[in-house]
Amino acid sequence: MTLIKEKDFGTKPAHHTSTMVTCEIDGQTVTVPEGTSIMRAAAELGVMVPKLCATDSLDPFGSCRLCLVEIEGRRGTPASCTTPVAPGIKVTTQNDRLAKIRKGVMELYISDHPLDCLTCAANGDCELQDMAGAVGLRDVRYGYDGANHVFARSNGDANPLWQGKDTSNPYFQFEPSKCIVCSRCVRACQEVQGTFALTIDGRGFASHVAASMDQDFLESECVSCGACVQACPTATLIDKSIVQHGQPEHSVVTTCAYCGVGCSFKAEMQGEEVVRMMPYKDGGANEGHSCVKGRFAFGYATHKDRILNPMIREKITDEWQVVSWDEAIKFAADRFMATQKKYGQGSIGGITSSRTTNEEVYVVQRLVRAAFGNNNVDTCARVCHSPTGYGLKQTFGESAGTQDFKSVDKSDVILVIGANPTDAHPVFGSRMKKRLREGAKLIVVDPRRTDLVKSPHIEADYHLQLRPSSNVAVVNALCHVIADEDLIDRSFIAARCEPKEFAQWEAFIKDPRNSPEALEEITGVPPEQIRAAARLFATGGNAAIYYGLGVTEHSQGSTTVMAMANLAMATGNIGREGVGVNPLRGQNNVQGSCDMGSFPHEFPGYRHVSDVNTRLLFEKMWHTELDAEPGLRIPNMFDEASGGTFKGLFVQGEDIAQSDPNTQHVTHALESLDILVVQDLFLNETAAFAHVFLPGTSFLEKDGTFTNAERRINRVRPVMKEKQGMAEWDIVCRLATAMGYPMSYPTAAAIMDEIASVTPTFKNVSFARLDELGSIQWPCDDDTPEGTPVMHVDEFTRGKGRFMLTDFVPTSERTNRNFPLVLTTGRILSQYNVGAQTRRTENVVWYKEDILEMHPSDAEARGISDGSLASLTSRVGGTTMRVKITDRVPPGVVYSTFHFPESGANVITTENSDWATNCPEYKVTAVQVRPSNHPAEWQNEWEERERENKRIAVKPLVAAE
Repeated sequence: MTLIKEKDFGTKPAHHTSTMVTCEIDGQTVTVPEGTSIMRAAAELGVMVPKLCATDSLDPFGSCRLCLVEIEGRRGTPASCTTPVAPGIKVTTQNDRLAKIRKGVMELYISDHPLDCLTCAANGDCELQDMAGAVGLRDVRYGYDGANHVFARSNGDANPLWQGKDTSNPYFQFEPSKCIVCSRCVRACQEVQGTFALTIDGRGFASHVAASMDQDFLESECVSCGACVQACPTATLIDKSIVQHGQPEHSVVTTCAYCGVGCSFKAEMQGEEVVRMMPYKDGGANEGHSCVKGRFAFGYATHKDRILNPMIREKITDEWQVVSWDEAIKFAADRFMATQKKYGQGSIGGITSSRTTNEEVYVVQRLVRAAFGNNNVDTCARVCHSPTGYGLKQTFGESAGTQDFKSVDKSDVILVIGANPTDAHPVFGSRMKKRLREGAKLIVVDPRRTDLVKSPHIEADYHLQLRPSSNVAVVNALCHVIADEDLIDRSFIAARCEPKEFAQWEAFIKDPRNSPEALEEITGVPPEQIRAAARLFATGGNAAIYYGLGVTEHSQGSTTVMAMANLAMATGNIGREGVGVNPLRGQNNVQGSCDMGSFPHEFPGYRHVSDVNTRLLFEKMWHTELDAEPGLRIPNMFDEASGGTFKGLFVQGEDIAQSDPNTQHVTHALESLDILVVQDLFLNETAAFAHVFLPGTSFLEKDGTFTNAERRINRVRPVMKEKQGMAEWDIVCRLATAMGYPMSYPTAAAIMDEIASVTPTFKNVSFARLDELGSIQWPCDDDTPEGTPVMHVDEFTRGKGRFMLTDFVPTSERTNRNFPLVLTTGRILSQYNVGAQTRRTENVVWYKEDILEMHPSDAEARGISDGSLASLTSRVGGTTMRVKITDRVPPGVVYSTFHFPESGANVITTENSDWATNCPEYKVTAVQVRPSNHPAEWQNEWEERERENKRIAVKPLVAAE
């Protein structure tokens, strides 16, 4: 294994042109697209022109003066990074004149730079050092007696130009004395990340990089995405892990285990220790960018809290007993079989994980269907994007988003509804912001003022600040305007959609009851705003829809998805780049967990269990008879458990006791089980109710694949051995075998081969193919052997697109005198989902507890001050949180995250759910908020359970004989 170093071409490739230009560089002929820089054209030939301010992730800048070249017939020595090729030009990149200029430039850089190369953390990975060698610099004629940034004191006096090292950020340090003011960090923050937290302050020799208003990095607007660190050519900005451990010696390309963007990273290693995670430039989803979680927050994989040994106990109040794998698996298998013998075949089931690999999920659903002998399998997509699967299947015929992430580069109008991509999907959020800075128009539909509504250099053209629960009404109103004003793309409808269903929909949507004016009382949005936004969407060019859990986690989640599909079809915004209906999925493999057959009514590939041919296919592959009846969904499992008929559960990598709604109902169900098996990294909230704990593997130990929100299948490669000694899929296979159903695979690759053999959309997917292509977006079959970046190009998966009637039905969760406010929930940038991973990293520096956001008027009416504790209660429970007073939320709405178990956000949420899929209505809970100075009763119970239910027996020491 070696250290992977992607070639840096110096400038970006030229796009949007078919015109080619031929020229000569150092006597070699090269043909490149028009607009290509001389520097990049030279690099294509293998001629690497010296550079410092240029890198191919940024626009050319032309400030370092190292990349000068000569062009025959032209005067001077232009910068090759900012000078485009022209037909027939003859370029010289190296001669005595250029060498002398470059050497002089390097002398000036080195004259104001510490000469500590041997002890510098960047030694071995420093572009300044490399360029000094490339230009042949051997001595520096200028001393340090004059003005400099290197020394704290100059001639005995304090040096006003010197700045001390900033170590405030937990992940990287900033050492201004080593800065060459190339502006790469500033430009990366602007062009790649889009935060604009860095600038060049001062003028002339006093110029220096400043974070926000010359603040420490931690206190500044920096979001710690790492783009500046990655761009820095010296040790000015550098990972603290590199400072501590030194340079890595090999790297492995793998996939991030956080959100649904699915960023590719190089895990840079020393032996089996990860030194740093570097975003991979050839990653299809992220193209070399990252966020604070993927780039830095990987320490949880080696955290001291990880459980590395199997454990069992008779009762959940007993101490955990560490046992061997064989003992734990036998204990679980015997309990499951005894439970079925006593309560029936359908009395046990399993929940798959959206954080494990496709291969691991596939094996768990096979365990349930073949070894358990029922279809009682579900996944956390039930509580997030199950309405996406239902709604898009009904309208388009496929349960997935339509585009790749690059598609947004060609969008002219972007509609973001119920999503906060800058926090929840930050790498894609940065890409979207870049397109907005280039001129795309933006419509935001959200009760909360997210950063997309207004932040540096972007501002939404329309922020439709609707009331929670009124998504369907708003989308219907948009469609009404488009239909009423005859802005429908009728040629698209005639060619691509079912005529009968469209006619019914058009009559329905034109009804005056769907007008913005008629719906204003429900939505709270001024009709003129909706009308203007609708016109923009219908007439503004390529229009794309991006949505998140603010759409799906409603009682009408499925209806809203279908309404958005109607909107896209009505305006012809399907089947090409720049358009589409795109779910921003929350977890790294939530798409894959659905693809792999984790729903109780569907086999892998979204085929119903009642379909005879599909069932025969799997019966032949798995050598057993399979049930034709759909099994229990997660909410059904809880209800049946509380009722005494569902008694055993296998939970793979999900913390349902923290993540699912109405926590007290969930915990009662878990307490009612005879056997609960948890497979995870940590003793999470669900494990407090478990009888068997099977330690899992982190993404750094996994061999397999994740599928992201754009249907991109990425390889997950192990960078270290399993710390608990066994692959998760192997554990599951052993459990099935112990229950009398022999199941085994030689490798994870063999599992993917089986998946491909029984799942048409994965037909041509294999580890070898993924290694060859980098990634594949399904469907990948004989018609599309390299995958499908954009779906429904010529026709929909179902043939013709189907319009669906989308009546608005008010939620049953209403405010009243006792509960006059509405709670809605979401994520924060630095934390992830239930926080099990990010809470065990330095990310807690930015966010230490869940916070309740509240409008000033609501806080004033209740006597609540900023930073004080408040009691938050709903019809089903109560907790206590700290309040942040902000106008991000409108009056009548409060907002909280759910990353910390002790906060108990889901003690508040109810079991009200989507009519079609049972996806919980997390986004609408009627609540009351009052001042408080003590924890809630539930929080006291949680603390006691944390002490009592997670105790691990300590084996007594045996004296040596």
